[in-house]
Amino acid sequence: MRLKIVWTCLLVIVWNAAFAQETDTRQRVRLETTMGNITIALYDETPIHRDNFIKLVREGAYDSLLFHRVIEDFMIQAGDPDSRHAQPGQYLGDGGPGYELPAEIQYPQLHHRRGAVAAAREADDVNPERKSSGSQFYIVWGKMQTSKTMGRARHIVEEATEGKYTMTPEVEEDYYLHGGTPHLDGTYTVFGEVVEGLDDVVYAIQMAVTDDNDRPYDDIRILRAVVVE
Repeated sequence: MRLKIVWTCLLVIVWNAAFAQETDTRQRVRLETTMGNITIALYDETPIHRDNFIKLVREGAYDSLLFHRVIEDFMIQAGDPDSRHAQPGQYLGDGGPGYELPAEIQYPQLHHRRGAVAAAREADDVNPERKSSGSQFYIVWGKMQTSKTMGRARHIVEEATEGKYTMTPEVEEDYYLHGGTPHLDGTYTVFGEVVEGLDDVVYAIQMAVTDDNDRPYDDIRILRAVVVE
């Protein structure tokens, strides 16, 4: 009887996992990097960013680009077309496709938990509308949060958004359990999440040794990006 119950439980778990995969219809992109593969699921709640990312991937815009900005316990950033043929030590981070995207901030539903994919952008003083870079993006690693760090982050978010956004208990719990960068919430567009390659590939990249501009000394490159059909 006990063996039968165990097998029944295993079958239920396997069936639930298969059902979840079949019902998750989010578009996916695979970044094949020199450190391994990262698969990203794109959110339907941010259609402008989703469609733009897919378009750039299909055009090969991310092929051979570097992760040009890497900060341990924070995030990894890519998408600067100037990085494709960059010389060692060359400063990067100002390049793009020649256009910006309107912000699609969906907070608190989409926040900067570990594994979140968000659009880079220029600072508020030159970009008060918080428009996103047309191509540059970052993947969050971040830290496990405490009540003290969450209190500071909560204050930063409320001040930066002039009280428009405040953290919900559910979001705070997510940061306690999974980590991330809560102080960026409400001010950058989160448009996807890593569903494969987070704990090995993203972890390894964010550990890279970098120069004073946060560029890895040893190039970490997106060999190609492909839409997962």
